[in-house]
Amino acid sequence: MVGLKEELLKSIWHAFTALDLDRSGKVSKSQLKVLSHNLCTVLNVPHDPVALEEHFRDDDEGPVSNQGYMPYLNKFILEKVQGNFDKVEFNRMCWTLCAKKNLSKSPLLISDEDAFKVWVIFNFLSEDKYPLIIVPEEIEYLLKKITEAMGAGWQQEQFDHYKIALNTSREGLSAWELIDLIGSGQFSKGMDRQTVSMAINEVFNELILDVLKQGYMLKKGHKRKNWMERWFVLKPNIISYYVSEDLKDKKGDIILDGNCCVEALPDKDGKKCLFLIKCLDKTFEISASDKKKKQEWIQAIQSTVSLLRAGSPAPHKEARQKRKELRQKLLAEQEELERQMKELQAANENKQKELETVRKQLEAAAARAAEEEKKRLQTQVELQDRFSLELEREKMVRQKMEEQVAQKSSELEQYLQRVRELEEMYKQLQEALEDEKQARQDEETVRKLQARLLEEETAKRAELEKWHLQQQQTIQMTEAEKQELENQRMMKEQALQVAMEQLKQLELERKEALEQYEEVKKKLETAANNTKSWKDKVAHHEGLIRLIEPGCKNPHLITNWGPAAFTEAELEERQRSWKGKKATSE
Repeated sequence: MVGLKEELLKSIWHAFTALDLDRSGKVSKSQLKVLSHNLCTVLNVPHDPVALEEHFRDDDEGPVSNQGYMPYLNKFILEKVQGNFDKVEFNRMCWTLCAKKNLSKSPLLISDEDAFKVWVIFNFLSEDKYPLIIVPEEIEYLLKKITEAMGAGWQQEQFDHYKIALNTSREGLSAWELIDLIGSGQFSKGMDRQTVSMAINEVFNELILDVLKQGYMLKKGHKRKNWMERWFVLKPNIISYYVSEDLKDKKGDIILDGNCCVEALPDKDGKKCLFLIKCLDKTFEISASDKKKKQEWIQAIQSTVSLLRAGSPAPHKEARQKRKELRQKLLAEQEELERQMKELQAANENKQKELETVRKQLEAAAARAAEEEKKRLQTQVELQDRFSLELEREKMVRQKMEEQVAQKSSELEQYLQRVRELEEMYKQLQEALEDEKQARQDEETVRKLQARLLEEETAKRAELEKWHLQQQQTIQMTEAEKQELENQRMMKEQALQVAMEQLKQLELERKEALEQYEEVKKKLETAANNTKSWKDKVAHHEGLIRLIEPGCKNPHLITNWGPAAFTEAELEERQRSWKGKKATSE
């Protein structure tokens, strides 16, 4: 009953929407009353005219005023429908109310009767939502059925182009647009009006009147046993036979149920293509026009009996339900796919935002790394400049020391030259003194060199400790900076190696200076011994050797070896004596 109610509502919807509106934009109660009365008449719903008048009173007390027309329609009319009404008459009544207002004024290739049948087929195939439309899949199904009924070939490519153009603008067609499409002859080119009309009638009989098969055959009578030609119409639960195909003079029915069966009979009594329909109370012998028709009728009846046994609906209704379920499934899958696409799009947008954040972080990190690298390079350049400056300063100090040493050597040569000129006889003593002075000067030079080397070693050690501290601080930096500072650490390690080698070199130079100092010290001791021996010889030679006696209270002269053994007056006397001898010798 639910499916029947839906089919009735579609036709009633067309009739309801075709009613005229009053100034307030509503359908007048008088029109609704006439519509309800007509519906009760064609649907065989018992109704009381007096109660009907009460329902549609002009005041606000009736059910139509309080609840609206659709609740009234469901409660007082549709719920009382029993199914014992003429569907064609019901649809024709609704068609009469809506066709004049909605049917196209342009000339069509189909008659008004064919347009009515297309309208009824539309209500059967349309979706269960309002406003009613027929989707492209059902349009294709209907056009294929009509094309097959005309015996023409189906133009799939032409319909695909039409379907693409339709999908770009809307979801489907209304009933009146479907009538215009079929009436325009777009998919029935080359066919005359009669062929198109017969095809529409055949599809109408199958889909609306549930006619599974129809045609002329011979039937054997039960009483007279004569054979009469009859027009047979097969429906899901009955086979009706008429005098002719105009269906005006009905002769009887063959009630079908799950217990019926069909059997082929051999030819007899001059009749061919015989088959037998067995029911509970009667048996019917029928003769088809040829073997093909016989086989088609047997198969159609067997299929109908099988559907009755299984409790299944008519094939076209079952196919329509399957198509609808398939569309709903595809729609659900499409909605699920759209939902998943939206989720993926949202996830993708989130990922894009995360990637953008990561990219910005990487750019910031790269900027920080570039700044750090710039600072590192600047520090390296400053260290190189400082190192170069210290190296130049050290070179200048060394050059200055070399100049001082050269100057001291020159002064020493001049002094020695004067000594050689002043005292010939003390030449060897002067040479010893010269050796002593040279040794002391060498000792002083070595001592200065040793002090300088110690200062350089201290500076280098401080620099090494500083570099070592920097290296320890560099090691404690983050892992992200470790890779970037690896090259700097290697360069510092190389510089450290160079400094270590320089330190070792300074250590060797210091050891060599100590060895030179020891040698100079030994030379100084040798020179001192030689000087002492020469002093004794000179004193003995000049008779200056005397007994040890208390020293003079006058201030003593100080020599490099300590207090002198003679006074200043004695030294002057000896100088005058040396000068006199030198003048005599010249």
